Amino acid sequence: MKSIRGIARLAAGCLCITAGSAAADGFPTRPLRVIVGYQPGGAADLVARVAAEGLGAKLGQQVVVENRPGAGGLIANEMVAASSPDGYTLLLVNSSFAYLPTMYSKLKFDTVKDFAPVALLATTQNVLVVNANLPAKNVKELVALAKAKPGKLSYASGGPGGSTHLSTELFKSMTGTDILHIPYKGNAPSIADLSSGQVDMTIGPIPALLPFINGGANSKLRALATSGAQRTPMLPDLPTIAEAGVPGYDAGSWYGFMVAAKTPKDIRDKLEQALLAVGKSDKFVEQLKSAGAEPSVMPADEFRRFVASETDKWGKIIRETGIRGD
Repeated sequence: MKSIRGIARLAAGCLCITAGSAAADGFPTRPLRVIVGYQPGGAADLVARVAAEGLGAKLGQQVVVENRPGAGGLIANEMVAASSPDGYTLLLVNSSFAYLPTMYSKLKFDTVKDFAPVALLATTQNVLVVNANLPAKNVKELVALAKAKPGKLSYASGGPGGSTHLSTELFKSMTGTDILHIPYKGNAPSIADLSSGQVDMTIGPIPALLPFINGGANSKLRALATSGAQRTPMLPDLPTIAEAGVPGYDAGSWYGFMVAAKTPKDIRDKLEQALLAVGKSDKFVEQLKSAGAEPSVMPADEFRRFVASETDKWGKIIRETGIRGD
């Protein structure tokens, strides 16, 4: 009897493997959708739409982008975590995904257990700028000025818990400076007050700040450095913050795709290979660059480790500053 039961279990296991492979071979048989937790027109939406077009061509099915904004992306995350794990629903995640476990005490999902990374495709950088009247011509001078006047300099952000907020808090932590946070409802009003001298600095998105720093001697803002690990082609002559005096600083934003955790591996592998091919295509690269983003292709396993390291890094900053999302 034991022998018969063992053979039966082995046969059942083989049937499951065969069924999984068959499902992957036939996948997809209907349109897919990409859920984006932000309004149309932003960087996350752009990456999702450009990638969806390429992914649809690779898989031979339409890929529809659905914007489900609200609660800093939480609504979209909850939706995909609870979705059928069949590969037909993908989630566009950005760097804020790494903030969630520390920033929110009561999440309806687990960022590790409920999601499976598929691929990272793109990054964007921020740029550190100061009002042109501030007597700081480079990062070292800015740090010296902030240390000489603790709590007197101020920085603008597009809102609490966002990229500009956390990027500057990381800067403060790594330089040992005390700079006052002035939050705004979006980047546009923050840049307006920065340009008029109401606040002293920000570490904000390059596309939004470019018009204010490219005016030569008449520019209202002075760019000091970019926020990523490498220099950006958008501002190739500008050093990174790490190069300019804060070794190890890296606060670029990133964009990738995940699915529900229990999605069969064969299907995840098929999605991963298709997205990696899209990320390396000339069309995708050109579309990203035209919008101020950069290609940064990373397969699933590497993406998983990257998200874990980002969660640790930003968790430390969130705990230090006491930032809460709820």
